[in-house]
Amino acid sequence: MENSGNHQDVIVPPVEGVAGGGTAYGWSETVARDPTLLKGTIDPTKVHSSELVHVWCMPSTANVGPQDMPRAFEPISLLAARNERESVQIAIRPKFSWAGSGIAGTVQVQCTDLCSTSGDRLVVGESLRMRRVVPVLGVPDALVPLEMPLTQLNLFPGETTAIWVSIDVPNAQPPGQYEGELIITATRDVAESTAQFLGKSERHQLYRELKNCLDVVEPIDGKSPDELVERVNSATSSLRRVLLSPPFSDLFSDNGLVDMMDEDAITNLSIRLKLNLTVWDFVLPATPSLPAVIGISDTVIEDRFGVEHGSSEWYEALDQHFKWLLEYKISPYFCRWGENMRVLTYTCPWPADHPKSDEYFSDPRLAAYAVPYSPVVSCGDTAKDYLQREVEILRTKNHWRKAYFYLWDEPLNIEHYEGIRNMAGDIHAYAPDARIMTTYYCGPSDSPLASNNFEAFLKVPEFLRPHTQIYCTSEWVIGNREDLAKDIIAEIQPENGEEWWTYVCMGPSDPHPNWHLGMRGTQHRAVMWRVWKEGGTGFLYWGANCYEKATAPSAEIRFRRGLPPGDGVLYYPGQVFSSSQEPVASLRLERLLSGLQDIEYFKLYASRFGRDESLHLLEKTGMYQGPERYTHEHMPIDVMRGTNLD
Repeated sequence: MENSGNHQDVIVPPVEGVAGGGTAYGWSETVARDPTLLKGTIDPTKVHSSELVHVWCMPSTANVGPQDMPRAFEPISLLAARNERESVQIAIRPKFSWAGSGIAGTVQVQCTDLCSTSGDRLVVGESLRMRRVVPVLGVPDALVPLEMPLTQLNLFPGETTAIWVSIDVPNAQPPGQYEGELIITATRDVAESTAQFLGKSERHQLYRELKNCLDVVEPIDGKSPDELVERVNSATSSLRRVLLSPPFSDLFSDNGLVDMMDEDAITNLSIRLKLNLTVWDFVLPATPSLPAVIGISDTVIEDRFGVEHGSSEWYEALDQHFKWLLEYKISPYFCRWGENMRVLTYTCPWPADHPKSDEYFSDPRLAAYAVPYSPVVSCGDTAKDYLQREVEILRTKNHWRKAYFYLWDEPLNIEHYEGIRNMAGDIHAYAPDARIMTTYYCGPSDSPLASNNFEAFLKVPEFLRPHTQIYCTSEWVIGNREDLAKDIIAEIQPENGEEWWTYVCMGPSDPHPNWHLGMRGTQHRAVMWRVWKEGGTGFLYWGANCYEKATAPSAEIRFRRGLPPGDGVLYYPGQVFSSSQEPVASLRLERLLSGLQDIEYFKLYASRFGRDESLHLLEKTGMYQGPERYTHEHMPIDVMRGTNLD
């Protein structure tokens, strides 16, 4: 994977509200140091790196911001099954400044392979990845890829930098104990890596950056003043990124060029952080046990990346997003919003008779897929002819059991509910076994189904039956009363193929589990703990890329007004942070993945000891007792994951 994420620490990424961290947090440290180190110029090649930087590790549920203060230096011990991703964070904070140009100094970070005593390996760049944690609205969230196995980072006075280290354990990885190291070395100026020698790959990267500037501002004919301003701002950000990149650092550095540290210096002066991983002798299933369907706005992709609906570039862009999100054990669907919250949803942009359709739907990582009610791309057929042909083809496939139709989001009145009934009737005429999913948080407002709002909400399944098979309700309705979940389940008829799914969006709010920016890490992860405890069999999230409209890939990210920060956004365009076109995950997306993996642990435990015992495990470890009572610390998670599962 080609990227320049490790060069982005010298500028402010173009994300709305990001102030670049904050040197205003002060420059005082509590640890006393040799006063002679403060006199004169500090040469990092002459002192041990531990004299210049603090290094410590933090769990994946911690929000490590620029103001975080140092903790004890301890080895890292992780647990993971095969086909699981486990992550940890490395925090680095300078003790003194040993460089100019407004930075405290530069460090090299190197990661070794993880090796077992029997010679098995988890290879850097394949199983091990490093990403820099970048604040969004001042909150750590974006995970910008770093070069592997060696990367360089600029540190700023009084600021903590966090690195997200992920280990993906392959299905066939032999179980056992694996060990490796993270090596952190204070160096001279970052110019030492690239200013003297500029290779072909670096020149190619600069060429792409500069060409992107031209692509953004040309052509200008027919563009509105607002769009021209946006394009100029985007090009300015890209140019600034190029000018402040390491190849040009000798032109703005006060220190000039210096030589790279040699290998002996790194060996003798580096901080070596031990990384130990226990790989369990069991495999998490390829197909997630709980379908988590996440929406991707195709119109946001069209606007931001300048691709025309139905063009070859459009198919390519959607294909990239689909494949990337599958890595997170979620089941993506694309969506286009219509009037009155009617929504066209589809997992595959190609029709059912296209080879790509089988490729998408047969992928074992996909737990559920959305079938469109009408043509995604104009094909000359009527909506009913298109629907009949799609359904007749898909029903012959083994993957048809994964199929569902999502037609209307949160119906509010009789007209909306009748719309669902009519559309479902069309579908069931061709496929009586088709599953229709309806999301809702209330009954029809203009025709009360009961004497109070919650009773009316409970009557929705009876009102929609047999036109809906998946009843998907808002967690906001339940609030902190888990007994209400039992009332909801009592209205569902699983013997007739009905299911109960849940969703979060604007609500519920703090302290309940959700994926809003700024919530605690365990709060993000607890979204899936709640699903397991309440007994849901699926989960929906309305949007992963639903930020404000922009017409350039590198334009700053703005969350939609009126929504809690982060709502509807789980990843960012890679071009916002570097020249890479690969999406950039959020911390919240990684914690979503961790929550889905936790569900596999609960299910495995339940298969051995029963569901009631799995719920007891949640409570006795202190992990999760209810939507307002769950751990704020990481330790109970590790206790749960290490309980009788090996």
